[in-house]
Amino acid sequence: MANQRFHRVLLKLSGEAMVGESAYGIDPSVVDRLALHIKRVADHRIETAIVIGGGNIWRGLSASSQGMDRATADYMGMVATVLNGLALQDALEKQDVETRVMTAIEMHEVAEPYIRRRAIRHMEKGRVVILAAGTGNPYFTTDTAAALRSLELDADVLLMAKNRVDGVYSSDPNSDPSARRYRRISHQEAVERDLKVMDMSALALLRDNGLPIVVFDISDQSAIEAAALGEPVGTLITPGSSEFF
Repeated sequence: MANQRFHRVLLKLSGEAMVGESAYGIDPSVVDRLALHIKRVADHRIETAIVIGGGNIWRGLSASSQGMDRATADYMGMVATVLNGLALQDALEKQDVETRVMTAIEMHEVAEPYIRRRAIRHMEKGRVVILAAGTGNPYFTTDTAAALRSLELDADVLLMAKNRVDGVYSSDPNSDPSARRYRRISHQEAVERDLKVMDMSALALLRDNGLPIVVFDISDQSAIEAAALGEPVGTLITPGSSEFF
C-alpha cells in the first residue's frame, strides 16, 4: 500500500482534536488548521468522509459511571458530535470546501439525515461529508460508527487520527521503555494482543472485512494528507504479517 493514493477515505477524528490547549470545548483556531489539512486531501480529488467524536464536550461513559442512565448519557454524547461536526463544516466552508453534515439522529434544521446513497453521491460530487451522531444508537462508540460507515461507504481505508499517539505499539510506551512501534500489524494480532487500537468490536468488524486502517498522530496534521496519499505514516493495520520500525 506504500505510496498508493486512495480514491475514497474515511477519517476518524476524536473530539479532543478540536480542543487545542484548552481543557474542553472547541478552539476555532485549531479547527481552522484541521480544516486546512482536510482541504488538502480534498484538493487531491480524494473522496472524503469524516466521523467525529464528542469527547471534548461530553463523555457518555464517564457520566454513566457517575449514576446517569447510560442510554441518556450516550445520546447526549451523540449530540456533542453534531456540535463538533457543525464547527468543522463552518471551518471547511470558509476555505471553500463544499461540505455536508449528515446525522444518524435526525436534526433537519441543521443537518441532513444519514442516507448511504446520498452520502456516496455527495462524495462523488467532491463534497466532504461529515458523519455525526455516531451510529444513532446508545452503547456504541464512534470507533464503531467509523468502522461501520467506512464499510457502508466502500472506503478504501480508515484513517484513525489519534490524540498524541503516533501509531500502534507492542505495549504501552508510557510504562514500558522497551515498547516498539509497529510499521505494519495484522488486524488479528492487534485483536489477540489487545493493543487498544480502537474499540474491539470495531476492530473485529474491520478484520472480518479486510479493510486497512492507518493509525497516526493528529498533532502532526500534515499526516492526514500523507496517509490519504498512501505515504508511510504511523502504523498500517492490514491482513498479513507484522513489521516493526
